[in-house]
Amino acid sequence: MIHQPVLLALLLAAGSAGAQAPPPAIDVEPVVSGLERPVFVTHAGDGRGRLFVVEGVGRIRIVDDGVLEPEPFLDITDRVRCCGEQGLLGLAFHPDYPRNRYFYVNYTRREDGDTVISRFRARVDRQRMPATEKVLLTFNQPFANHNGGMLAFGPDGLLYIASGDGGGAGDPGNRAQDPDELLGKILRIDVDRGDPYAIPPGNPFADGGGAPEVFAIGFRNPWRFSFDRSLGRLRVADVGEGRREEAQIVAAGGNYGWRVKEGSRCFRPSTGCEDEAQSLVDPPIEYGHANGRCAITGGYVYRGESIPELKGTYLYGDFCTGEIFGWRPGGSEVLLRIGARLASFGEDAQGELHVVDLNGTVYRIVPAL
Repeated sequence: MIHQPVLLALLLAAGSAGAQAPPPAIDVEPVVSGLERPVFVTHAGDGRGRLFVVEGVGRIRIVDDGVLEPEPFLDITDRVRCCGEQGLLGLAFHPDYPRNRYFYVNYTRREDGDTVISRFRARVDRQRMPATEKVLLTFNQPFANHNGGMLAFGPDGLLYIASGDGGGAGDPGNRAQDPDELLGKILRIDVDRGDPYAIPPGNPFADGGGAPEVFAIGFRNPWRFSFDRSLGRLRVADVGEGRREEAQIVAAGGNYGWRVKEGSRCFRPSTGCEDEAQSLVDPPIEYGHANGRCAITGGYVYRGESIPELKGTYLYGDFCTGEIFGWRPGGSEVLLRIGARLASFGEDAQGELHVVDLNGTVYRIVPAL
């Protein structure tokens, strides 16, 4: 068996779920397999019902009605350094993609390991699509890990980018707390104005005091984030160092703790960080590394129709254990364990959720029979 419903829910967060209804029984069913290091899945918003799967080696694949197209949508394997935590890591389609055909990617540059944020334009002739690249932003990665990788358009039409702290144990350069650094941040840019982009006036350092692209600071490795398609809230899951995994609801100008804190606990200094931490935001979701857990994989608030009792629940997972958790006010519960290296979640056009196994399969979350 590759998966099994968990019969006894495990409370992860502090507090009690109180009088909440029991969590819904969910399962997963395979959509497509045979992928090479898949790390993300999304849709284009073009009404065609297709899924787009990011392969870390440097390709984007199309799944149409459950069938994997043999020709990649985009192939930039010659530009991408893979693998480990490097590779082609993120994909976002412009909100007006059906008209302008623009899509955006986040990848690790082959020659030096730096992060590249680029725009491409879809073409009927996919062989020529790599030539449409317009590089918007690059920044140095001092180590090979903690690249972040996610990017997505928010309800404001702006492009949000997740940047890790640059790697190395304990953020040795203290980059996540440095407002002048792009590392260890959530960034926000306006790709519809300026050349190659404009700074949104609502960014906290738009008028000085830090890098103008910065939206929020204090992240270690925000591998995956999402916007609640109903409420618009930005939820960021930040992979921890050695003890705590966390997920935050993120707002402009917030400081989410790293490296002063790991989750809600002091990290550097290991004790007595309370004075420094007064302006830091503690996570509503966090858990430790018991029972083989190792790294949080951020997901989505479920807004689909196929599992009505799941609506409003934030789903996320753990990379090592393959557990899928559901968070509602009051706590988190394990909804399912799958035998997978849980690299990502993804949302289709209808709000149904998918799970990406780094070993090569994309699954859809469905009601348990």
